Amino acid sequence: MARKSGKAARAAGRAARAAATPRAAATAPAAAPPPLNLEQVRERIDAVDERIHALINERARLAQQVGISKSSDGRTVDFYRPEREAQVLRRAQARNKGPLRDAEVLRLFREIMSACLAQQEPLKVAFLGPEGTFTQTAVLNHFGHSVRALPLASIDEVFHEVEAASADFGVVPIENSTEGTVNHTLDRFLTSPLKICGEVELRVRHHLMGAMSALARVERVCSHPQSLGQCRQWLEEHLPGVEQVPVSSNAEGARRARDEKGSAAIAGETAAEVYGLKVLAAEIEDRADNTTRFLVLGRKLFTPSGEDRTTLLVSVGHTDAPGALYRLLEPLARHRVSLTRIESRPSRRRKWDYVFFMDLEGHADEPHVAKALAALKKRASLFRVLGSYPRAVQ
Repeated sequence: MARKSGKAARAAGRAARAAATPRAAATAPAAAPPPLNLEQVRERIDAVDERIHALINERARLAQQVGISKSSDGRTVDFYRPEREAQVLRRAQARNKGPLRDAEVLRLFREIMSACLAQQEPLKVAFLGPEGTFTQTAVLNHFGHSVRALPLASIDEVFHEVEAASADFGVVPIENSTEGTVNHTLDRFLTSPLKICGEVELRVRHHLMGAMSALARVERVCSHPQSLGQCRQWLEEHLPGVEQVPVSSNAEGARRARDEKGSAAIAGETAAEVYGLKVLAAEIEDRADNTTRFLVLGRKLFTPSGEDRTTLLVSVGHTDAPGALYRLLEPLARHRVSLTRIESRPSRRRKWDYVFFMDLEGHADEPHVAKALAALKKRASLFRVLGSYPRAVQ
């Protein structure tokens, strides 16, 4: 009986396995579809391009409606909202999953917003020129290429053009991570009514350029004093004894390098293209993280974007009195407002009298910042909010 039972069990097992085999085959994953050939890939790209184009046009039409709803006779500057653009860029950056890098996605969205805004008329943006300067690059990085960029010869002229409403906005350098503050920009705020409505951080790569074919033929190097300072070690090592000539801008240095035998310039890649120069040595800045910060000048303040910075101009009656600076800073600490930068400059009211420029985290309209500023204002003999603006998106 036992042997008969064992045979029956083995037979039942074989039958079960045989019965299971068709079902297993039926549930096996389907074979992957054959890869698309080149022509099929191109057809899909064309279809995607059509959808992208349609969506961009839809966005442009919606941008038109925003302009119409705000004003029937307003100018483009009336519709420009830096805090809104900062929010759009941050959302694009947050949802980016690749394969495009964040920087590429941000550049695409900047250009789309720039083109949509320019349907009314392009924004006019003054900058420290001439063409080919890093400030021009900062303008295009911040506003996109659908603006009318106005190169001017000095920081003073940029302030004047925006004050007179001949330009909608202005862009000027404020500080460099290697060489520090551009004091002339700070000093102009002592008398200007303009507001800061944005900032740009630009990674600065300096190149030595000229019309000659080799470093040995360089007799002098022309560049802005800030750029000469940012490349000091490289110049001492590779061009010892060569004359260094400070000029008003890197673009002016590039122009001289084009026109003067023996002259080379330190400038960005754009200047080499604009002035037809050869790059003799690339990326000669002393620090790999060399970065310049620029301010966007306008005529009014804007609402919070969610990630903002506030810049103040303040002073006390007697800056040499014990605890004078502490009295200005204490309300910030009490209300937990971070001070990220402070600079002192002569007030130009009397000798040895100073004002302070302060950068704070947060917008002046945020409750904790507003409380700190109200307390600080009571202690200051001079108090001005120069701007509350979106932090640089990069």
